[in-house]
Parts: sequence; structure tokens; C-alpha cells
Amino acid sequence: MSTYAIGDIQGCHTELLKLLDKLAFDPARDRLWLAGDLVNRGPRSLEVLRLIKDLGEAAIVVLGNHDLHLLALAAGNHKHAKKSTLDAVLKAPDRDTLLHWLRHRPLLHHDADKALTIIHAGLPPQWDLAQARQCAAELEAVLRGDDCDAFLCAMYGNDPERWSPDLDGMERLRFITNSFTRLRFCTPDGSLALKEKGEIGSQSEGLVPWFQMPGRRTHQERIIFGHWSTLGFWQGDNVWAIDSGCLWGGALTALTLDDTPMRVVQLECAGYLDPIDQ
Repeated sequence: MSTYAIGDIQGCHTELLKLLDKLAFDPARDRLWLAGDLVNRGPRSLEVLRLIKDLGEAAIVVLGNHDLHLLALAAGNHKHAKKSTLDAVLKAPDRDTLLHWLRHRPLLHHDADKALTIIHAGLPPQWDLAQARQCAAELEAVLRGDDCDAFLCAMYGNDPERWSPDLDGMERLRFITNSFTRLRFCTPDGSLALKEKGEIGSQSEGLVPWFQMPGRRTHQERIIFGHWSTLGFWQGDNVWAIDSGCLWGGALTALTLDDTPMRVVQLECAGYLDPIDQ
């Protein structure tokens, strides 16, 4: 049995199939970890959702910001609807089944035997792994509960920027959401700098990639994440970044989790969007 972690797919169904073929992936034997953002902007989000859902226990998915965006649209939050390519999902006959499955995916997956954790975006420096798992569980409970639509309709926003254990209600949930699904850089005091999206070296003065923050309490944890296409594949600081920008004409990346050291397998992608035009 082999286990592979795959970066952001974003509706690139054809490329996903080609990468799985390149890996000789067999769902009866192998397992996938998916770093979130299954959907949006690419051409075949519906097909990606159906494929991954049908894999059942052979696939573990952590939620990304575009996955939450799909859920928000379905709940009636149209704040960013113009930037979406999700009509096929929202109009599909199996829409409700797919959305129910999606909102029951985790924000974080930790495998103690492999000593590996996968998330979509980042972790604030104040959290250790136990705190991260607790916060993930808090948000997962809301997404799976009766208050899901109310949360999704109030989800967007950049505040609060800094973690406090005293945060509660929507402020706490929004901070947790932004950490797991949007974080790239932090300020020197450990606040989230959510407006910065470029590669390392392009950021405003003083900002630090979340995984290079001094005193980060998860620095000894081995963490896999996606989300940061301008970073590309990155290995260092005890993290592996695996969003290599398939959507934008980069590559779709898989990491072989059972190899020592872990091996990178990539499929070069033609791309569907020009990042300059976005």
C-alpha cells in the first residue's frame, strides 16, 4: 500500500486523472491525502468532487478556502460569486449529496504512525498541534451542524488578526477558518497578514512566512500544506508545500508519504488561467 499527498486540484480533473495514472494509483490498495481546494476556477469541479467522493475511505480531504466558498455559495452567501466557476456543481442532480459530503471533511488530518499532518494553508505560531486539532474540531462541528449556513453567511472577513484563547463566537470561528484556509504570512507579533499572496521575498517589510515564524509552536511537527501556488513546491522548515499551481500552468504535485525521504512526483500542466489576469 502506498500513500500520496496531492496539492490543490481546483477543478483540473483531466490533470488529476493523468497524475493518478502516473502514480499507478489503485484505490483498492493505495491512499490519497488531498490538501484542499478540490474545486473552483478550473473547468471540471463537479467531476473532481464526484471522483474523490467515490473513492470513499481511500481519500482523505482537508478543506480549503475554495471548498468553503462553494459551501458558502450554496448557503446563499454570494459575496464573491463573480469569481466562481461552480454553477455545474450547484445545478447538479447530486448537488446535495456532494455538498453534504464536502462539509463533513476535516480541516486537519494527523497520522501519528507517519508523524505527518496535512492542512490546507497554515497554522498561527501560537498554536501547538493539540491546540490546532482542537480548533479544527470546533469548526468541523459547526460545519456539520445545524448552524452551518449561518456560519457560512458570516464567514468572510480578515478580523480578528491575532489569536487569543479568549476569542469566542464568530470571531473565534473566523480566525480558525482564516488560519487553516487562507494563511501565508504573519506579522512579527504573530498576527495573520492575509492580504499578502506573493512568493517569499515579495512580501511587505517585516512579514514572515507562517512556517518560518520564530517560536512557532509546531516547528517540530512535520506538516504538509497547499494553498500557496506562488510558493510552488517547497521543502524546508519541517514543512512540505505542494500547491505548485496546476491551474495557472504550473504542475500538479504528489508527495510519496511512505518513502524516506519522501519523493516528489509532478505532472506538468498547460493551465486554464493566467495569474496576471486575476
